[in-house]
Amino acid sequence: QVQLVESGGGFVQPGGSLRLSCAASGSRFSMRKWDRQAPGKQRDLVAGSTISGHTNVTDPVKGRFTISRDNAKNTVYLQMNNLQPEDTAVYYCYAYDPLYSSGYWGQGTQVTVSS
Repeated sequence: QVQLVESGGGFVQPGGSLRLSCAASGSRFSMRKWDRQAPGKQRDLVAGSTISGHTNVTDPVKGRFTISRDNAKNTVYLQMNNLQPEDTAVYYCYAYDPLYSSGYWGQGTQVTVSS
């Protein structure tokens, strides 16, 4: 059974940093990504990573957020620096299993940036 367990969210002041982790079990995943959803808004892509090591981050977080993964641990990370109030959202990790053509979501972790 596939499980994605997220951790690392919390409260931080503007300019601070957090590191999110998403540990997966049950399968081997190709594409991993992070999305976020702010209150009253749609869920948006933040960053993605392929198993070959290709990564991308979206414009709102470019230069501040970095996605990385440890395939041996089946874990993906989101390093978030210089956090701003507009980064406040629930952050969700996602994993795609190509063997079964199935995608899976984590439970979400809250990130709050406020002074």
